[in-house]
Amino acid sequence: MGAPSAATSLIFFSATMSTSKSSFHPAFAVSNIRNHIPVVLEMENAQYGTWAELFRIHVISHRVIHHIIALEKGKQAAPPSDDDKELWSTLDVTVLQWIYSTILNDLLTTILKPGATAMEAWDRLRDIFQDHQNSRAVMLEQEFSTTRMEDFPNASAYCQRLKSISDQLKNVGAPVSNSRLVLHLVSGLTDAFKGVGTQIRHSKPLPPFTEARSSLVLEEREHEM
Repeated sequence: MGAPSAATSLIFFSATMSTSKSSFHPAFAVSNIRNHIPVVLEMENAQYGTWAELFRIHVISHRVIHHIIALEKGKQAAPPSDDDKELWSTLDVTVLQWIYSTILNDLLTTILKPGATAMEAWDRLRDIFQDHQNSRAVMLEQEFSTTRMEDFPNASAYCQRLKSISDQLKNVGAPVSNSRLVLHLVSGLTDAFKGVGTQIRHSKPLPPFTEARSSLVLEEREHEM
């Protein structure tokens, strides 16, 4: 997720200030931030990449990107007038509320600081997840390698868990390829699914994970009939 250029950020900043006196700012129209950012961030999951991208898209669309990404590294623009300073402060608190409302208490108590700006909270979250990225990847890799169908009530739950772990690995910079995901899916099957597992494994090329999952679910339904 690259930061916008100084020129781009300045356009956002100028547009915000020039329209503040004549129109209602779009950021104030957001009544429930979770309608826009359904991912709730917590310390023990690896959804930071997804959460941050959804949040970035949201603040761009509501013209407040400059409250989490500075015009220049480590430098936030100063509004030129008292009226604009008041608007800036109000918008910054609004963005800060969005951040606090989309994270759970474990993270909230970690980053909460009296008088903090939205950018300081944003940077703190980024640092927390980047600092723990490697250790989280090791933990998730271990969980991925030990996940077996016998530990789940049905094929759907087994497939969902594997996909969830692979998504989390991607978010910490250790993506799982489709081939690896499908082969691990097959290797962890119970004896009742060995037949369909063999068919999947011998397919050339290997099917997409979604197709392999559909085959397992269909096989399970046939067993239940």
